[in-house]
Order: sequence, then C-alpha cells, then structure tokens
Amino acid sequence: MDPFSTILPLFVVLAILSQAIKIVREYERVVIFRLGRFSGVKGPGIFFIIPIIDRVILLDLRVFTIDVAKQVVITRDNVSVEVDAVIYYRVVDPASAIIQVENYRVATSLLSQTTLRDVLGQIELDDLLSKRDELNKRLQEILDQHTDPWGIKVTAVTLRDVALPESMRRAIAKQAESEREKRSRIILADGEFQASKTMTDAARLYEEVPAALKLRELQTLVDIAREKTLIVVTPSGDPATGSVTGLTAALNRELSEREMGRAGEERTESVIKESVLDRARFRR
Repeated sequence: MDPFSTILPLFVVLAILSQAIKIVREYERVVIFRLGRFSGVKGPGIFFIIPIIDRVILLDLRVFTIDVAKQVVITRDNVSVEVDAVIYYRVVDPASAIIQVENYRVATSLLSQTTLRDVLGQIELDDLLSKRDELNKRLQEILDQHTDPWGIKVTAVTLRDVALPESMRRAIAKQAESEREKRSRIILADGEFQASKTMTDAARLYEEVPAALKLRELQTLVDIAREKTLIVVTPSGDPATGSVTGLTAALNRELSEREMGRAGEERTESVIKESVLDRARFRR
C-alpha cells in the first residue's frame, strides 16, 4: 500500500477539523452566516462550523468608549461654546449589531456627535454649566433610544469640558463679583438691623431702670481711665459723674508724677556712676 495514499486523507481530515472547530472567549460572540443567511450566534467556548459554507463574524461584548471631539455648540441664548464628552456603550445583541447597521462603531460615534450638538443647542448657558448631571442623563436616554434597534446599549454619557470664550469668562466673573457684593451688602444691612433692634431694647430697659444706665456710664469711665492720654469731659450738673471724673484725673496725675520721679532718680544714678568711673580713671 502506498503510504502517500493513507497520509493524504488524514491530512485533509485534520485541515477540515482545524477550520471547523472554533473557540471564543467569555466576552466574545460569533455571528454565523450559512450560505449568506443568518444561522445564529455562538459562544462562548467551543463550537463547530461547516468550512467554506459558514462565514463567521467575531464581536466583542465589553464596554467601549467614544471620545467625542470638541463640538462648537451655540446655546439657546446665542453663546458659542466648545463641548467635548465621553460615551460608554456595549453590544447586547450581536445579531442586530451586524445585520441592522453596516458599522455600529462609526454609526454610534457620529450619532453621539450630532445628538450632543442638537441637545445642547436647545438649552441656555447657565443650565449647561450648572445642570450637567441632568444633561448627561438626557443624552444617554436619547442615544440609547436611537441605538436600541442596532443592538447597542449606551451605559453612560459624561460631559467632560465646556470651553467658554474669553469675553464670556470676564462677563461671568463680573456677574459673580456683583453677586458676592450684593450678598455682602445684604448681610451688612441685616447686621445693622439686628444691632439697632438690640440697642432699642437696651434703651427701653435703661428707661425703665435709670440705675442701670448710671452703672453703664461708670463702667465706660473706668474703661476710659485706662488710657492716660485722654481727657474726660462730663456734664457739670451731674455731681456723681464729676467726682468720679475728678478722681480719675487725680489718679492719672499721680501716676504721671511717679513716673517722672522715677525717671529723675534714674538720671541721678547714671550721673553718679559716670562721676565715679571718671575718678577711677583719673587715679589710674
């Protein structure tokens, strides 16, 4: 028997088996077309196909990201801004992703760009800057609704950056500064109102109890007496206040005289020490 005649069929069988046996990973699926007609989806693991008759297309089911380039958007209040975003999506129906759309990745990317411009063009600049979470959710719902027939699930949309013109930045900064100044004036006016209300209550209390007003006046004079450079002038018709003021002035004069005496004594001591030192030098 010719050995070549036995090896050739074995080689053909191995070649057919190598083309018939397919293995895909856990996150992959295979769409099979048999003679041009959709046959089914296989995977994960090992499966068999008919070589030459079956055609397979491999798909990845993991989450993909689309980095949407900066889009020039004119908002509802006619402000031009540049906005870029990130789209997260994955394939949930491999058959629809292959049959219903030519290239689901390119289609999803272009749809994301057009939807971003359309949606952001219908809102005002303040909402674009302050309501990003709501806009992200709205964009996700719109994209998910349009890509659902393609077997695509949009999981998240994130507005990454909003670039404003320099003139608009200055205008916003001026607006924020004016807003802070307005709040500061309101807080100051409210403080004055509360202070005047408290002073009114205190005046009513002093009117009911005159002794309290006198005690407050004496306490004020005591505080003034601590400053030696001040002169207190009180009404002459009030003997109690005048006597307190006189005592305060006398105390200030006595303190001044004591300080002047101490200064004179120190000068005298310094002169005596200098004379003693001169005599000692002369003797040497």
